[in-house]
Amino acid sequence: MKLFLYIRLMLESFSFALQALRSNLLRTTLSLLGVSIGIFAIITVFTVVDALERKIKDDMSFIGDNVMYIQKFPWQFGGGAYPWWRYFRRPSNTVDEFRYLEKNLESAQAVALIAGRGGNTLKYRNNSVTAIQAFGVSYGYADVSDIPIGQGRYFSRQEIDRSNNVALIGFNVAQALFPNQSPVGEKIKIRGRPVQVIGVLEKEGSSIFGNTSRDEQVLIPYGTFGKFFLVGRKGIEPTIALKGERDDAGLLELESEVRGIMRAKRGLRPFDDDNFALNRTEAFADQISKLFGVLHVAGWIIGGFSILVGAFGIANIMFVSVKERTNIIGIQKSLGAKTQFILFQFLFEAVFLALIGGGVGLFLVNLVTLIPLGSLTMVLSTSNIILGLLVSSIVGTAAGIIPAFIAARLDPVIAIRAS
Repeated sequence: MKLFLYIRLMLESFSFALQALRSNLLRTTLSLLGVSIGIFAIITVFTVVDALERKIKDDMSFIGDNVMYIQKFPWQFGGGAYPWWRYFRRPSNTVDEFRYLEKNLESAQAVALIAGRGGNTLKYRNNSVTAIQAFGVSYGYADVSDIPIGQGRYFSRQEIDRSNNVALIGFNVAQALFPNQSPVGEKIKIRGRPVQVIGVLEKEGSSIFGNTSRDEQVLIPYGTFGKFFLVGRKGIEPTIALKGERDDAGLLELESEVRGIMRAKRGLRPFDDDNFALNRTEAFADQISKLFGVLHVAGWIIGGFSILVGAFGIANIMFVSVKERTNIIGIQKSLGAKTQFILFQFLFEAVFLALIGGGVGLFLVNLVTLIPLGSLTMVLSTSNIILGLLVSSIVGTAAGIIPAFIAARLDPVIAIRAS
């Protein structure tokens, strides 16, 4: 019985809300415009932030998830007692150190050795492509970083160990060198040396950071890279990458073990400073989280003022509605309508009006997501829709609570006599 009563109450409130819209369409539209603009501003900011977050995470997939890098330079340095020029005096990573870590580490899923060189020219018959980033990698690179293969396969362990002249090429490289045929099995030239293509990476698209994406890269075994580019000379610094265990929060266990092994391997005394840097992907994640946190706050501030104006607009409509329906309220109360019924009638009406304004704002956000923004794809998520409707409901409740109390506390005799 109570459920039926509430359903009837909601239907009547919805009917009164529609009457309020029809009775003075311009006034109601202008009043709801604040809610619509506020919801539009907040949800648009959140939708853009979500799109940026997805794009950044996709573009950062090359550095892997839950990964630590052993390098000469820290990703963030300066401001401490350690002089900056001492970083340049640190020794480079070696294959021997990589093998030692690979053999002795217990808290890592995988260990990989990586070195890169940019500005390369790749050739196939009469076709060539320039400014290509070449990377030499060990077998464990596929376990440390996501390597999506579109055609062909990844390196075998024998190819890595024997330093065979084989390569994985990026999507754009394949399109430029092999426009009308499959590249798998064909031989290209890197620095004038023939290398057989065994696979093509999936298309990644442009990067939000502006750096070269995997579409313009070529991967070869680390030993092959060493033969081509003389690793350790001409500014080529190898990097050792380590994939941590899932249950190692913050990679603290891995960091402790790696630091101990590396210090022992390099013969550092207890009071000597580390001559290597342990860089974690969480450093990027923390900075990105802080940035997105600021953007979320900015969204609330930008939309908050509009929503505040919209709340006053809805409150104004409800005060006018109570004034215009005072006589009807008196009749309802004289016929036995309870105070609760009158209260919720006006409260639901305010909420419905706010939801209409919020729905218009969400519709406008949906239109914005249809605008092409290059590699940035915006999607109005279910969570943002729910958030928009929830905020609208809260605004409607806050704007309608005082008019609803005034209506519910009217004396039926005085209300009936009101003209």
